[in-house]
Amino acid sequence: MSSCRGQRDLRVRWVYRERESESSGIRIAIQGIEPAPGRYTGPLSSREPLFTPRFFLMCAFSFTVFLSAFQLLPTAPYRILELGGSEVAAGMFLGFLTYASALSAPITGSLADRFGKRRMLIACSLVLSAFAGAYALTRDHRVLLALALAHGVFWSGLLSSSSAYITDFIPAARRSEGIGYWGLSTIFAIAFAPSLGFWLYHRGGWLWLCASVGVLNLVMAGIAYQLVEFARERPSSGAFFGRHLIEWRVLALSMTLFLYSFGYGGITSFAALYADANHVVPKEIFFTTFAVIVLITRPFLGPLGDRIGYRRVFLPCLVLIVCGLALLAANGSRPGIILAAAVFGTGFGAAYPAFAAYAMLHVAPARRGAAFGSILAAFDTGIGTGSITSGWVVHRYGFAAAFAVAATLAAFAVPFFLFMDRRLLAKA
Repeated sequence: MSSCRGQRDLRVRWVYRERESESSGIRIAIQGIEPAPGRYTGPLSSREPLFTPRFFLMCAFSFTVFLSAFQLLPTAPYRILELGGSEVAAGMFLGFLTYASALSAPITGSLADRFGKRRMLIACSLVLSAFAGAYALTRDHRVLLALALAHGVFWSGLLSSSSAYITDFIPAARRSEGIGYWGLSTIFAIAFAPSLGFWLYHRGGWLWLCASVGVLNLVMAGIAYQLVEFARERPSSGAFFGRHLIEWRVLALSMTLFLYSFGYGGITSFAALYADANHVVPKEIFFTTFAVIVLITRPFLGPLGDRIGYRRVFLPCLVLIVCGLALLAANGSRPGIILAAAVFGTGFGAAYPAFAAYAMLHVAPARRGAAFGSILAAFDTGIGTGSITSGWVVHRYGFAAAFAVAATLAAFAVPFFLFMDRRLLAKA
C-alpha cells in the first residue's frame, strides 16, 4: 500500500543524467531518475551547481550577441527611411531577417546536433561580422533588405546552437531557472544596446554603428572559441534531410510562441517610432523599461517553474503579454508606454524559459539542437510576421491599430497551447 501511495505522490521518468568534468570537458551519461517539475525538489537539484565557469562564459557570449543585434535592429528602420524607403520597407528589415531565420532554423539546429554546437557558434559569429561590413557599404535600402535575408540564416544557427549548448550542461532539475538566468544576459544587453546604437548612429553615423556591430561579432567568435565541445550522442545515421529533420511535436506546440511573438516583432521595429510620434523622450523608453522589469522579475519567476510546474507559470505569462500589448495600443503617453512595457516585460520575460524547459522534457539530448531550431522557427516567424504586418498597419491605420491587432492575436495563445498540449504532449 505504501509503495503505491509513493508512486502516486512522486511522478518520475527515466532520463540520462549528464555529468561533466570541468577540467577535461569529458561528458559521461549515467542512467537515473529525474523528478517531474513541481513534484520533487529534493537533494538532486541542490547537489548540482548551476553557476559554473562555463555557464558564465555562455552568459558573456549571449550578452555580446544581443549587444550587437540590438544596436542594429532598432536603428535599421531609420537607415531605411533615410535611404528613401517607406514605413513598410522599414518593417521588412526585421521581418526578412526573422523569416530567413525561421525557415532555416530546423536545418541549422540539426547541423549543430551533427557537427557540433561550438563549431556553429564560431562560424556564425565570423560570418555575421562580415555582414556588418556589408551593411556599412550599402547605399540602397533594397540591398539592405536582401542582406537581412542572408543574415537571418546565420542568426538562426547562432541562437539554436547556443540554446542547445547551454541546455546540455544546465542541471535538468533546475532547467527553467538556468535558462532564465542565462537569458538575463540578453536582457542586460537589450537594456542599453538601443541607446548605444542610437547614440552611435546620430553622432558617428551608420558607418560607426556597423563598425561597432562588426567588432562585437568578432568578440563573440573569440568567446565561442574558449568553449569546450561536448562529446555528444550522435543522431541516428542516414540521410540528413527527411521527416526526422524537424521535431514536429515541438514545432506544432511552438506555434503558441508565434501568436505572442507577433507583437514583439511590432514592438522591436516600431516602439521607438511610436514614442517619437507621441513626442515621448527618450525614444527607447519601452526597451529600457522592458529590460529593467525582466531583470527584476525573472529571478523569481524562473525558479518557480521548476518548483510548481512549467505550465503553471507559462499560462499566466501569456495573459500578461496580451494585457501589455493592449495597454500599449490604448495609451501612447510616456506613463502609458512605461506601464505597458512593465506588464509586457513581466509576461514575456518569464514565458520563454518556462516553455523551453517544458519542451525539453519531451526531447532526447541528441535532438536538442533540432528542438530549439523548431522553437526558433515558430518564434522568429511570429516576429517577422509581426514586424512586416505592423509596418503595413502603421502605414494605413496608425500605431495604436497595429498594437491592437497584436494583442488580439496574442489572446489566442492560451487556448491554442492548451489544445495542442493535450493533443501532442500530455499522453507522452
